[in-house]
Amino acid sequence: MSKLTYKDAGVDIHEGALAVEKMKNYVKETFTKGVLGGLGGFGGMFELDLTGYQKPVLVSGTDGVGTKLKISILKDQHDTVGIDLVAMCVNDVLVQGAKPLFFLDYIATGKLESDKIADLVKGIAEGCKQSGAALIGGETAEMPGFYSDDEYDMAGFTVGIVEKDKIIDGSNIAEGDVMIGLPSTGVHSNGYSLVRKLFFDKLNLSIHDQVSELGCTVGEALITPTKIYVKSVLKVLESVSVNGMVHVTGGGFIENIPRILPEGLGAKVQLGSWPELDLYKFIQSKGEIETREMFTTFNMGIGFIMIVKKELVEETLKAIEAADEKAYVIGEITDSEGVELC
Repeated sequence: MSKLTYKDAGVDIHEGALAVEKMKNYVKETFTKGVLGGLGGFGGMFELDLTGYQKPVLVSGTDGVGTKLKISILKDQHDTVGIDLVAMCVNDVLVQGAKPLFFLDYIATGKLESDKIADLVKGIAEGCKQSGAALIGGETAEMPGFYSDDEYDMAGFTVGIVEKDKIIDGSNIAEGDVMIGLPSTGVHSNGYSLVRKLFFDKLNLSIHDQVSELGCTVGEALITPTKIYVKSVLKVLESVSVNGMVHVTGGGFIENIPRILPEGLGAKVQLGSWPELDLYKFIQSKGEIETREMFTTFNMGIGFIMIVKKELVEETLKAIEAADEKAYVIGEITDSEGVELC
């Protein structure tokens, strides 16, 4: 009998080591002063600087990219979905008012190609730089027979910090408070199972087909990275008292807004109070999708929501503008549970 090797079984350790070499510079670019050690250790180390904190609280988050990865694979473009991965995690801990400290990733693939893995980590590093988080660890798993050769999946993990008495948990939200929406860059990282069914099954389009209504190809429209709101929102929180925040992800407006509301309260969303994205017009029209279904599936052009007292609206809008971010007054908090679209 011939002698078997790990490579015969589909796992190439050398290619994995090569991937690490190719990603090193991307990772190092994210390092902040809290990072201890370098790339390749068994555990990522981060030294906490608690200067100015009285009762610091660590806030953790984990998420993936979902079936948006199919777009990246079909388009053979792998250097942006890492931004999505970071965004889905850091935007979540931001909701509590936390500043992301560090990030870790997990990438699993059927056949490890060092250039592809390096591109994925390049995107993750870019997301970390946008959010101020250090990329201190990760894992790449080659899993032949579990994934096909060109398939991969990603998961991310982040830890942030916030002063205990500055945690934003929604408990101060009251009837009459105003919702201010920050625009999204598109579909972000949710609703792609519906998106793919529409574009590829119902409309029989390919990833490279040009769509006149969108002014770009299918792939270009759908691969736009998730927006990271960390730096702009943290800047706003320095000067404005915010009662609650929402990261509009899977479940859209209908599922995400109630997550932050005290019992007995609801929200009224004013349709038309922010610019409608051409992509969502196209999706709703071509898919013949009801408006409430759209708002239960997608962010509809608003990726993050800040809830403030009515008397703080103008101050908040000015602070958001000073943070180089656009914002729209999109609705208010009501005494009736659920989300009303009007």
